[in-house]
Amino acid sequence: MQIRSLPEDVVHLIAASEVIDSLAAVVRELAENALDAGADRIVISLWPEQWRVMVADNGVGMDLENLQQAATPHSTSKITSIADLSNILTLGFRGEALHSLAQLAELEILSRPNDDCGWQVQYNHQGKVFSTEAVAIAPGTIVNVSNLFGEWNVRRQASPTAAQQLRGVQQVVQQMALCHPGVSWQVRRGTTPWLHIHPAQTAQAILPQFIRGLRGSDLHHKQLIIHPETDNNTQQIELVLGLPDRCHRSKPDWVKIAVNGRIVRSAELEQTLLTGLSRTCPRDRYPICFVHLQVSADQIDWNRHPTKAEVYLRHLNFWQEQIQMGIHQILALDPENHISQSDRVQQFLKVSEAQGTYNTSDSVPSPLSSTDKSQQIQSNVMELEAIAQVHQTYIVAEHPGGLWLVEQHIAHERVLYEQLCENWQPVSLESPIILQQLSAEQLEQLQRLNLEVEAFGEGLWAVRTAPELLAKRSDCSEALIELSLAGDLQAAQVATACRSAIRNGTPLSLAEMQSLLDQWVRTCHPRTCPHGRPIYLRLDESSLSRFFRRHWVIGKSHGI
Repeated sequence: MQIRSLPEDVVHLIAASEVIDSLAAVVRELAENALDAGADRIVISLWPEQWRVMVADNGVGMDLENLQQAATPHSTSKITSIADLSNILTLGFRGEALHSLAQLAELEILSRPNDDCGWQVQYNHQGKVFSTEAVAIAPGTIVNVSNLFGEWNVRRQASPTAAQQLRGVQQVVQQMALCHPGVSWQVRRGTTPWLHIHPAQTAQAILPQFIRGLRGSDLHHKQLIIHPETDNNTQQIELVLGLPDRCHRSKPDWVKIAVNGRIVRSAELEQTLLTGLSRTCPRDRYPICFVHLQVSADQIDWNRHPTKAEVYLRHLNFWQEQIQMGIHQILALDPENHISQSDRVQQFLKVSEAQGTYNTSDSVPSPLSSTDKSQQIQSNVMELEAIAQVHQTYIVAEHPGGLWLVEQHIAHERVLYEQLCENWQPVSLESPIILQQLSAEQLEQLQRLNLEVEAFGEGLWAVRTAPELLAKRSDCSEALIELSLAGDLQAAQVATACRSAIRNGTPLSLAEMQSLLDQWVRTCHPRTCPHGRPIYLRLDESSLSRFFRRHWVIGKSHGI
């Protein structure tokens, strides 16, 4: 589209001009322009000591007429009227980035459309062209920003160090790569390669390139197609979640929210993620999670923050519910994710049979009847069969893809914890339990737990109600002391579940083991206990086959 100056009524409605305060901000603005131009390869070169940045892309490029208009104030090809502010389809729209760079630095742009010659244009500090020259370059655009803040020494003195600026650039590039996984990113420090992000189909393959020790198998990717009742347009959520029994972080630095191609700050959505994953990671550890909302443009207001990092999202409650649903679907033990290799082959043959003239139903019998299969698919619950108990601690369970070892105490703890979260209803005690030397904080905590506590003398208190799981235990008084020190309701529920769960060393019958497995696989967060410990260990059939070398050809191992 043609670059034009925005009308005054549109300029006055724009919230704020672009904020250029660092090399990272320069990279952000230029990379967003490259993405808007359709680039799938972006090369960023940095000279932090010289305050210089160069960004090259293979986008559609600009002709000479557009280049002459590009750095003037409020000039853009992305919106033309007030109505467009309510329907932003691009990363940039205010028309201030190049003009701000021209004011703060020496700006030079080389660009060539696919069907035209290339031009090199230099701009003065008002954003007007003072030098034009035809050049031979590949289709795309190269923006060279040098001597940034050269006439603003106070800005340079207040800016972060070179190392901090590089970390800022790295963070900007990583966030953009997550939102646009199909783009190849190269970052150089001068002429030396410094960072390279390979393109991929989804963000699941991008995250392991950033986080040391993270593997693609530690992440689960899910895409939800949504048809909101309030909107006829199809929208979607991309959710990449680090499985809590495999990976977590010491701080929530990789809990990221993106909307329509840009990482944003949203306290409400971030809290939704942390709440949905609460009591799945170990203490003081945080999940790895990336959520990308693809929302209709008219449902977002980008015109609220100078860096477009904060947005107004309509129907926020709806999106919170959808994110919670996606988390539950990922963390559930989905039979489709644990299907055995033989079942995969069988499914392939069945599909081929439907399209061909042969029949395989006799040669490949199904272990389940069609009725049983439909019931299993409808229930969407992992079917495990208890076959043994090891050291009266681990339940050995068989499933179509191999064997699992399930730790009985923490599996039962997860079951009880989720039951308590759904129904925390104290019951009356046959005789009150007398506690002594309780602090004011402990009394307040017991009252927050809806327990009936009353004074019973000097330094004594009578507790007349208790959680049902603790009411008939011989150590109920010790448990109540523990609850008074828990801090909040959720911690008290965890403590109650832990104390009430089956202890390791307890012998179980096959029926008891099967009952526990059936309850556990139906929990919302079956992968870890409320303390964040992994509950089960998978021994897949494929891994067992490799270990026992069952892929060898019969006869070949005998030298025949």
